[in-house]
Amino acid sequence: MEQRQELYAGKAKSVFATDDPDHLILHFRDDTSAFDGERMESLARKGKVNNCFNAYIMEQLAAAGIPTHFVQRLSDTESVVKKLDMIPVECVVRNLAAGGLVKRLGVEEGQALNPPTFELFLKNDALHDPMINESLAETFGWATPAQLAEMKALTFRVNDVLKQLFADGGLLLVDYKLEFGLFQGEIVLGDEFSPDGCRLWDAKTREKLDKDRFRQGLGGVIEAYEEVGRRIGVRFD
Repeated sequence: MEQRQELYAGKAKSVFATDDPDHLILHFRDDTSAFDGERMESLARKGKVNNCFNAYIMEQLAAAGIPTHFVQRLSDTESVVKKLDMIPVECVVRNLAAGGLVKRLGVEEGQALNPPTFELFLKNDALHDPMINESLAETFGWATPAQLAEMKALTFRVNDVLKQLFADGGLLLVDYKLEFGLFQGEIVLGDEFSPDGCRLWDAKTREKLDKDRFRQGLGGVIEAYEEVGRRIGVRFD
């Protein structure tokens, strides 16, 4: 597969066209950002770690019958994915209270949420990814009711698979965000799943092993990502 022009450069990944109109190459960079890009740093090994982590998770989800855009890992920092028509709505599931939920509602961090909560956010950095609802998504044409229903169902299926996967590694899946797109008319999981886009705590100590280590200046960011990966079976070689 031939890599061609760069189509998009996000905060941590770049997207390249290929000689196949149905496929793209995702390049995972070492860049790390927080607070909608207000804080940026480069962390050695991050691109490789997240690429390997994402490939493993996407393979686990595909094995569970969840459609994803992932095709194969191409190199240490690159993967081939299906070209999706992305839906600009992020789906967030929370199993424990943390982050924005704690700030908005004043609830205690770590409180178990039963049932888990489901939220929608508009993917728009300039507006700081505002929280939206199904009515707004439909009215402004961001997604149809049928698409939203399928995205919600798939997001909870992902929760069932990954909660158990991380629990087997002595980890708590606190919360996570997913993005979806359309491939040949089908709703498909896109973007990535890595510790950049979820919260993961040690089940016994509740030590934070995700991007909050960067946001909160705790240090050891990549070491924490690698520790999570090792616990669930990710290989970084």
